[in-house]
Amino acid sequence: MSTDRSMTSPDDLSDQQLVAAINQGDSDAFRVLYERYRDWAMRLAWRFTGHHDDAQDVLQETFAYLVRKFPGFRLTCAMTTFLYPAIRHLAIEARRRRLRSVGSEPNPDIRESPQQESQAAFDDELSVWLRALSPQHREILLMRFVDDMTQPEIAKALNLPLGTVKSRLHHATQAAGQLLQRRGRAAMDEK
Repeated sequence: MSTDRSMTSPDDLSDQQLVAAINQGDSDAFRVLYERYRDWAMRLAWRFTGHHDDAQDVLQETFAYLVRKFPGFRLTCAMTTFLYPAIRHLAIEARRRRLRSVGSEPNPDIRESPQQESQAAFDDELSVWLRALSPQHREILLMRFVDDMTQPEIAKALNLPLGTVKSRLHHATQAAGQLLQRRGRAAMDEK
């Protein structure tokens, strides 16, 4: 198989290769990069904002931020590690704006199917469980197990020493285990 770029689909290129192509003016390479990270960025933005429209705005602002880095951008870490702080910052700002204008939107009553209700109940329980953790522990757990980021990537994204990330992850998993044990005992007591 040839390694000649002209024979390779942009979808098959690494993030580093796509960045190099974008630096040379290849807009198709940016489309591929966008499509590769769009869903992840949207989920992360929604996780921070809790609002679909705000998350979409954050998604657009994040990739506009990335576009402004070109030409001349050098990717020195994983793309998720690079994008995470931007998404986090933009989402927190969007959430603050939303909280300042609270009450300005009606809350429609939407009926859900039994399957959707079951999933919603699970999501609500998971949300309650996650909110019981400290913000630092919650963020580290989500980055590690939802975003599938490595500990060094988390450290770089949050601008923390690796030891701090390891410690927070350890304490977060311990706290999560304790919450699950208490939940299990409470469920057994109810029966």
